[in-house]
Amino acid sequence: MLVTEKKITKKTVYDYDAIVIGTGPGGEGAAMYLAKSGKRVAAIERYKSVGGGCTHWGTIPSKALRHSVSRLIEFNENPLFQLDDQHTRLTFSQILKHAAGVIRKQVKLRAGFYDRNLVKIHQGEARFIDAHTLEISDDDGSSYTLSAENIVIATGSRPYRPPQVNFNHTRIYDSDTILSLAHEPKHIIIYGAGVIGCEYASIFRGLGVRVDLVNTRDRLLSFMDAEISDSLSYHFWNSGMTIRHGEEFAQIEGHEDGVVLHLQSGKKMKADCFLFANGRTGNTDMLNLAAINLNADSRGLVSVNSRYQTSIDNIYAVGDVIGYPSLASAAYDQGRLAGEAIVKGNLDGHLIADIPVGIYTIPEMSSVGKTEQELTNAKIPYEVGRAQFKHLARAQIANTSVGSLKILFHRDTLEILGIHCFGERAAEIVHIGQAIMMQTNGGNNLNYFVHTTFNYPTMAEAYRVAALNGLNRLF
Repeated sequence: MLVTEKKITKKTVYDYDAIVIGTGPGGEGAAMYLAKSGKRVAAIERYKSVGGGCTHWGTIPSKALRHSVSRLIEFNENPLFQLDDQHTRLTFSQILKHAAGVIRKQVKLRAGFYDRNLVKIHQGEARFIDAHTLEISDDDGSSYTLSAENIVIATGSRPYRPPQVNFNHTRIYDSDTILSLAHEPKHIIIYGAGVIGCEYASIFRGLGVRVDLVNTRDRLLSFMDAEISDSLSYHFWNSGMTIRHGEEFAQIEGHEDGVVLHLQSGKKMKADCFLFANGRTGNTDMLNLAAINLNADSRGLVSVNSRYQTSIDNIYAVGDVIGYPSLASAAYDQGRLAGEAIVKGNLDGHLIADIPVGIYTIPEMSSVGKTEQELTNAKIPYEVGRAQFKHLARAQIANTSVGSLKILFHRDTLEILGIHCFGERAAEIVHIGQAIMMQTNGGNNLNYFVHTTFNYPTMAEAYRVAALNGLNRLF
């Protein structure tokens, strides 16, 4: 009898099934999915608290600041409270206290997620040794290694800092360091009119600070529907803000009493302080990606496939570090889907094609689906239904009558193609339209809003008004 020798392959034993680098939205989404799937998971966080840039420097504090300023404006514009000619004033430092309280609550909440799901948090700086091993460096200079079968990069991004700008100057800030602003500026220059620049322009103007907004492009937020972005531009102008389009900086001089901005066009501007808000960089430079032959582009971003897998099979990346759409909302879903790819080897779900955008200016802007410009270029026969907030009873009651809702729909099938909203609570209002847009088998139809009874008075009623307005345009 012939006996064949059976070769036994020894399985590699790792410290964890998966390690997630970063505890922002993308990292949290991945860690929670993997932990709930029974995996042994660790998360690496370079700072003392979980939450990432989203919680500590980005989304949460800026939106908390925006909320405080918006309520201040609402109070000052309400005739019930104006018994004299004096307006209530708040400083930037004062409204930061509210933001700090929200951050503390968010950190406590999110730390609880990791505790309940038995995800071990390692505090320190992570760098690759090989495709399965990370070196973790503590603040005291000590280090140790951890290994895992799979690793998820969710390190986020930080403000872009051109080398010729002295960010060590006490009056020159980026969108992270602006949260440490201690003095009360009377005049600020904001360089960069993207989402972050426009949001902070709203905040400072709402506090009564003179704002010069320098835009490197020809119009504000050009990725938005033109009518909506034009509405914001007009509202900024009407509030007393100065916007300079199509400008690039040549030099930024920091002085003891302020900052002088020299533009390539030859113009000069001076203000008490300066906020540079023009672009972001992926946090990959400290990861030692060369050790695993993984490349990041000039903006520090890594490329992934549809499963959020990098060119290294067991290494995934999610969130700001992979670029567009660079939204906290999308990062949560990307992390969850990366976890699903690790657990199941494939993806049952995927990110929706029409990701909603919410821009927290004062007033807000939000959209989902196609813009008028995109539909026109694609030669799709569409019609528009509009509702002006000033005609809604709820907006009149709340004294938030600035803004409108716009529904774009196919004039033949009545399929909703895009929702665009400008005004208070726009980021909430848009989701009603999004829910109908996502329906299949004929459910995506403008008539839904005509045949549905809305609570009265509500802002949601704008959908019925806009739908009827659009249908009246058909012939």
